[in-house]
Amino acid sequence: MTASQENSTAAAADATVISVDAMGGDRGPATVVAGISLSAKKNPDIRFILHGPKAELERLVARKKVLEGRVEIRDAKDVVSMEDKPSQVMRHGKQTSMWSALDSVRSKEADVCVSCGNTGALMALSMIRLRKLPGVNRPAIAILWPSSNPQGFNVMLDVGADIRADERDLLQYAMMGASYARNGLDLKTPRIGLLNVGTEEHKGRAELKLAHDLIATQAPLAGYEFVGFVEGGDIPGNACDVIVTDGFTGNIALKTGEGTASLIGNQLRAAFQYSPLSRLASVLAYTSLQRLKKRIDPRRVNGGVFLGLNGTVVKSHGSADAMGVAAAVKLAFQLSQSGFSQKLAARVASATEQVQNALEESSQSGEKE
Repeated sequence: MTASQENSTAAAADATVISVDAMGGDRGPATVVAGISLSAKKNPDIRFILHGPKAELERLVARKKVLEGRVEIRDAKDVVSMEDKPSQVMRHGKQTSMWSALDSVRSKEADVCVSCGNTGALMALSMIRLRKLPGVNRPAIAILWPSSNPQGFNVMLDVGADIRADERDLLQYAMMGASYARNGLDLKTPRIGLLNVGTEEHKGRAELKLAHDLIATQAPLAGYEFVGFVEGGDIPGNACDVIVTDGFTGNIALKTGEGTASLIGNQLRAAFQYSPLSRLASVLAYTSLQRLKKRIDPRRVNGGVFLGLNGTVVKSHGSADAMGVAAAVKLAFQLSQSGFSQKLAARVASATEQVQNALEESSQSGEKE
């Protein structure tokens, strides 16, 4: 073996392996391959296991010199479409690229799974193949939301894994969100806010009031700061770093935010095309507009993270282009490098024990009275 081959082998051994579902996205496998090639150019420490029809993927990968020797292809003939029901995929999806991609994480061959596919199916399969962490009742999907905080983003969860959440679930979301903020945004003591219809403690549903007390009680032990209730306007603000809510509310907030951003972008373009003077103004303001576009570009933060599982899964937008796929891979790499999955498991286990002890003490106190 030559010296260069030895160096290559050593680099491969130290590399972070990302399992990528090449199918299921709106733009097809060519876009996914283009996205991982962008990641490969920027980061020599990433290797990929790519899942999908082998012959097609071999042709696409062969066109990207930067991927030479850095991609292993796993043949998976079937694809999970956006129309497939999660229950159907769980029963008949063993030959799909999504199933195969998750199994690479399950078998510890890869550190993180990235998929642009059907969100409901991906969550359902993730719970079956990876299983929930001990003590976790409902896994959550966490996203990064552009904000006015110094780190540039806030974490929000859940945004659609499950429409229900009681006070214990919301406490677990707070714990998992805090862990994500530490490892994804490098925040030593994240500030947690609980989304409600007002900031006053008497407002909101019963489970929100109970969750408020639980999250506040656990703050000193879990190493986060609880700021109390926050409102919708605080999601992109600087009142907190992590916004905790149920999946029904979180998903509506997410889709509303995306729709509003799209509307503003369209209206801004139309305004600059209104007259010769406005077109001239757009030319003069080009640099500032490009800076704004980059700041709010959803592709830069593409990727929702599934939390509460025995393994990390990053869900990319189905409509993601190559840049969006690369952003999801970058997030997956950062979480893997930080040991996020192991840290999250330890945090959840500790929180579950603390809450159980607190509830037992409360119950015993009530019996004595």
